[in-house]
Amino acid sequence: MVQVVLSDEAVEQVGELTNPILARVQAVLERLEQWPQVSGAKPLRGALKGHYRIRTGDWRIVVRPSGSVLWVVRIENRKDVYED
Repeated sequence: MVQVVLSDEAVEQVGELTNPILARVQAVLERLEQWPQVSGAKPLRGALKGHYRIRTGDWRIVVRPSGSVLWVVRIENRKDVYED
């Protein structure tokens, strides 16, 4: 079991979510505590190599494992999540 920690950016993004989406994201965050046995986690490539994404509908949760901590880097709509 790992500790799931939200980055400052992810905390801000959670605050902007509507209630139905927030409920789905919270369910995914609870599942992430079972890392790496989380279904649906896909490794990312390119500039985001070393990160993984999990989807819930049109929303993506980007995480980066670091030892016993799983950092939630971003929580955004699929059209915006991979842009910087």
